[in-house]
Amino acid sequence: MTATLPPGPASAPGVTVWYDGACPLCQREIAAMRRLDRRGAISFIDVAADADPGCPIDRGELLARFHAAENGRVLSGAAAFAAMWRAIPLLRPLGLAARNRLVLALLEASYRAFLRIRPRLQRLAGKR
Repeated sequence: MTATLPPGPASAPGVTVWYDGACPLCQREIAAMRRLDRRGAISFIDVAADADPGCPIDRGELLARFHAAENGRVLSGAAAFAAMWRAIPLLRPLGLAARNRLVLALLEASYRAFLRIRPRLQRLAGKR
């Protein structure tokens, strides 16, 4: 899924990531990405805590599935992860590989499988 953003902070150069800050798995993932994003190329927005009026995606959809904006385009699922990876030098090769349709399709299938077990994993992560 892709959408185009209206002019504003999320449509600026770089990558904007919307994540579920109430999800223990998401918290850990984003903490790791923040550590790797030494250049500050990614703007992280906690959807559970913040409203982002510049995002054209419904809050419920943002909480259900990972979204990112790259070059003014909103991406979802594996494509959003790939955009985030491209902004981090260490992960950039994986993000570039995801530009291949077959690689992206495999990553998307893996992400969809993860979404099915995400609630159970969230419960386990929350118990720690």
